[in-house]
This record gives sequence, structure tokens and C-alpha cells, in this order.
Amino acid sequence: MKDISSSHNETYKHLKKLMSASKYRRQNRQTVLEGIHLCQSYLEQVGAPVRCFYTDHAKESQEALEVIEKCTDRSVEVILISESKFREVSTLVNGIGLLFVISQPSLEAPGLIDGSALLLDGVQDPGNLGSIMRTAATAGIGEVYLSNDTVAAWSPKVLRAGMGAQFVLNIYENVNLQGLVAESQVPVLATSLEASESIYDKDLSGPIAWLFGGEGRGVSDDLLAMKVEQVIIPQQPNVESLNVAASAAVCLFEQVRQARSI
Repeated sequence: MKDISSSHNETYKHLKKLMSASKYRRQNRQTVLEGIHLCQSYLEQVGAPVRCFYTDHAKESQEALEVIEKCTDRSVEVILISESKFREVSTLVNGIGLLFVISQPSLEAPGLIDGSALLLDGVQDPGNLGSIMRTAATAGIGEVYLSNDTVAAWSPKVLRAGMGAQFVLNIYENVNLQGLVAESQVPVLATSLEASESIYDKDLSGPIAWLFGGEGRGVSDDLLAMKVEQVIIPQQPNVESLNVAASAAVCLFEQVRQARSI
């Protein structure tokens, strides 16, 4: 078991760059999980991390001790880090003093969509993307396709917002959404305030490829001009429309409701 107390330690410098630089994460195909819940979920859903970092404070938690023990049993490199150095890299205000470095998956997108899926076009807010992924996993949607201008799915902030959803989803990044929409074997639906058909009147009982756009801009005109059906989420007048995460939740669970009503 190693310990780190110096900023000049190479392992520490690597960790600090993983926390702060998306380009560095992409180059190294690694990312960081913070907090007991994400670390527990990763061990259960995926397996052993690359490294486990913990502080003396973490040893006061039985749950954290169990995580550390499981990592040790699986021959993971377990590293004790000083409280001050941990605070320099951690983004959690009241964290327990535990984090993982994990390998960042990279999946090649299939050529076509033949089941329910999410297509995300330019979603930039990490909290929104994480929430959408969490909703998708809960609703049983297993495939998520991200355009090249969507925030990175495996960034620490998105991972925290997703609460482990990434571990059970097939996530494809930097995808040409136009190609997918053109070849989709299932209906592609997007929400719009200009649409006339309500999601509650639309038959959503079968597979659907849901297309959602980024905050403010929405789905690009180029995508909407393709074979995309537009539907509306009815709402009260004179009220701002739902954000993308809330819209996705409404649509996905209306699909779940209809499928269960058959």
C-alpha cells in the first residue's frame, strides 16, 4: 500500500490532471469516480478500478473500509493520500475521502438503430447529461448516442450526476447523428413547442429513438429536416418550457407507461 503527501508525486500529478483536463482524460482513456456510492456501484456493476485513493478520514467509515478491502482483495493499487492533497483534487465539499481511477470505455457505434435509444445533440450541461442517463437507465433504455458537441459522458461531473447510470448503459460518443437518423429502423421522435401531436396521443408502445437537443438551441435544424417526427409535451401557457433533462424524463416514462398498458 502506497501513500502520497507530496505534490511532486507522479501518481498524484496524474490524478490531478485526470480531475481537471478532459483532453488528458481522453488521451489516457481514464477518468475519476468520487464518493462512496459511485465507488460501490462500480465494484458491483463493472469490477476492479485501476487505482483506489483514500484518506484517513475514509477509514472512519465502515462502508469505505469495505470498499478498500474489496480493492485490496482484487489486487488493486490502493493509495493513502493526505487530507490536504485530497482536498486539492476533490470537487466534493463534504466527501468521505474516497475515489477511484477507472478505465474509460470507448464503444464503436453500430451502423443503425433497431431498438429504443437516446440521441443527444449538443447537450452541454454536465448535470443535465448525467440526469438524462440516469433516467434512461431507470426507464430501461440501454443505448445512448452523443454528438461530438455534447459534453463528455465520462467526466467526473457527469458521472456524479449519473449516479452510476453510465455503468449499465452502452454509450457512444462523437457520433454522426445524421447518419444514424437516416438509417434508423425505428421511429425517431423529437419534442417541439411547435408540434401539434401530444406525446400522450402518440403511440409510444414500441421502440423509439428519442432525439433531444442542447440547452437553449434545441435539436439542430439539419436533424429536424430529416425523417424526425415532432411531438409536444403539453404544458400551461406563459410558462418556460421544461429543460432537456425534465423533457427526457417525461417522454421516456410515458413510453414506459404505454408499453406496460399493452
